[in-house]
Amino acid sequence: MNVELTERRRRVLKTVIQHYIDTANPVASHELASEIGVSSATVRNEMSALEEAGLLMQLHTSAGRVPTDMGYRYFVENLMERASLTAQEQRTIKHQFYQVRSDLDQWIHLAAAVLARTVRSAALVTPPRSYESRFKHLELISINDNTILLVLVLQDSTIKQQTLSSEEPYTQEQLGRIAGRLNSLCEDATATVVSELSSSSASLAPPLISLEIHVLELVARAMSLFEDQMNELIHHDGLLEMLEQPEFMQVARVREVLSILQGGTMLDSLIPQALASDGVQVVIGGEHGRDELRDYSVILSRYGVDGEVAGVLGVIGPRRMPYPRSISTVRYIANVMSDLLTDLYGSDTRPVRESK
Repeated sequence: MNVELTERRRRVLKTVIQHYIDTANPVASHELASEIGVSSATVRNEMSALEEAGLLMQLHTSAGRVPTDMGYRYFVENLMERASLTAQEQRTIKHQFYQVRSDLDQWIHLAAAVLARTVRSAALVTPPRSYESRFKHLELISINDNTILLVLVLQDSTIKQQTLSSEEPYTQEQLGRIAGRLNSLCEDATATVVSELSSSSASLAPPLISLEIHVLELVARAMSLFEDQMNELIHHDGLLEMLEQPEFMQVARVREVLSILQGGTMLDSLIPQALASDGVQVVIGGEHGRDELRDYSVILSRYGVDGEVAGVLGVIGPRRMPYPRSISTVRYIANVMSDLLTDLYGSDTRPVRESK
């Protein structure tokens, strides 16, 4: 962020943001004078300069200042001290996960609950999944002369079944040969590759027959749909914690929060971004690009095992969020979840870690 500030203005900005996070009330110059060690008039001048720089704003004349999105961004990138959970908090969290270490579904619920209670905001966790769904093998089973059962198995052991009709009858022996050829063509393929195979059948030797093309089209569609469905699965917790914040005392804001958490679609673009990124991602207010999220900050991190599976976890709350504690908690829980999945997938795998 390209804003040059004097040391005193940095200190004023940091103190204003910390006071506002703690109290949710606009900060007046006289509140900071003794803490900064200068007169109220000097603090007022520095606040005016920070307002001109777009880092602070006044909600109305004679009111104290509050941070802007740009101010929060400057704080997160330049002023915030990196915090860590206490050793006792870390031990407690690890013990909670140890108690449910054999149940992946419980990990997801526990991660959301721990995030919500620790940060006092709403939390969200997506289940770990393959980076892309990948083909493992398929079977074609004759039900009767013109009806076939397609059984598709993906690399993460997900099984999809679908019946299809054929214009001509096929014996089980014929279906076995067709399945064998398609398994050879699609080994470890993504949905995109399977789709390309179905549309370029004429270039293969021998060319695909109509049944083979139809099966590949169904497989590509099933794999793409599975990826979309996995992206939409978001477990959330902490609604009550979020509603305790003064920003959410109005009924309209409660409805807004419910729409964000339960609808899921407002966060659709953030999940893929987090999956493709390293470390903790902080998105503040208007940076979302969506008007519905202008009053919220979202902190997300990818977790999982490199090359195997990954999910996303994080918190959503008002822009007046305790960023140091929120970021450290998201980072720590992501590392715990990555370690659990590493144990599940074997010692030769590498957990997702934040870049230092």
